[in-house]
Amino acid sequence: MKINKLMVALFAGSVFFVSCNNDDDNNGPQGAYDNGIIILNEGGFMAGNASVSFISDALSLQNNIYGANNPGAILGDTGQDIGLHDNYAYIVLNASNKIEVVNRYTFAHVATIESGLVNPRYIAFEGGKGYVTNWGDGGVATDDYVAVINLATNVVTTTIPVAEGPENIIEENGKLYVAHKGGYGYGNKITVINGDSNTVTTTITVGDVPGSLEVEDNKLYVLNEGLPSYVNQVDPTLNETAGSLSVINLSTNTIVGTVAFEGMVHPQNLNIEDDKIYCTVGSEIFSFTPETDLPAPPHAIFSTTPQEVDGVYALAVKDGHIYVADAGNYISNGKVYIYSLSGTLEHSFTVGVIPSGFYFND
Repeated sequence: MKINKLMVALFAGSVFFVSCNNDDDNNGPQGAYDNGIIILNEGGFMAGNASVSFISDALSLQNNIYGANNPGAILGDTGQDIGLHDNYAYIVLNASNKIEVVNRYTFAHVATIESGLVNPRYIAFEGGKGYVTNWGDGGVATDDYVAVINLATNVVTTTIPVAEGPENIIEENGKLYVAHKGGYGYGNKITVINGDSNTVTTTITVGDVPGSLEVEDNKLYVLNEGLPSYVNQVDPTLNETAGSLSVINLSTNTIVGTVAFEGMVHPQNLNIEDDKIYCTVGSEIFSFTPETDLPAPPHAIFSTTPQEVDGVYALAVKDGHIYVADAGNYISNGKVYIYSLSGTLEHSFTVGVIPSGFYFND
């Protein structure tokens, strides 16, 4: 689940989650779910109704493809992330403390990974291994770690202790970069892990609550969401901070640029496509080109409010289209909207409960 949305909901007294990953090789048996978009539907927290939808390149929608191809099987509770690697999709189920491994083209079940995972969040891959961020006990600040999975055996072989609240993780040139949003607290660090030795080599301080990560031209872009408006009521020693973008040179692991957003806004859902940066603030889509538009604060290119989207839950940009996930009321089935780059609505679909991620399976 996206912790900032969950904390807002809990704070308000109700019970109640960029990302968009795709990965490398696409060899292996093709099937019904090749050439299209896999959509992870998070489902309600502790409701056990996570699911996966698929939109083909021909714009045909199929919901619940895990259940359809594994009769009688239930995916699990709180779909957090999907990692695509070789012929497989690794579906991270946060509240179920497991990863379901399926064939990415047929969605037939391959394996279940449960041992060694506690509050798993996101997954990345390097050198025949999967790296999964784990909170451990959400109320404990000292038990967070990255689990290392042998992909040949689907077994967790070791764990790497890290700072509290590891979230998004991305691989580049044999290194893993982990954003620490802070779990139930508030973080401001990026951890760098050497994939050969499975050790932490350094940490980098960025802005408050680093959320999404993207790599482009040997630079790591970190979208910092900032401390939320209600933070002082949760922790009287803290005050709201504005969102920002940190740019890290991966050759030196140093920050070479920081861009502040105007006002107390909290950007999310970082994407980079065709040398443009995209993100969201509430119901608005932002786009800017680093070389020409920065350091001036970015501005919105269009709003999703005509579709009654009350805050974009997930975003992806690819091949001239912008994909928006709308969680709606967090109970009923959510929506996916496809726009042109200028904001013209092209298509809409009803998917599962709380659509939270797009994964391009091509």
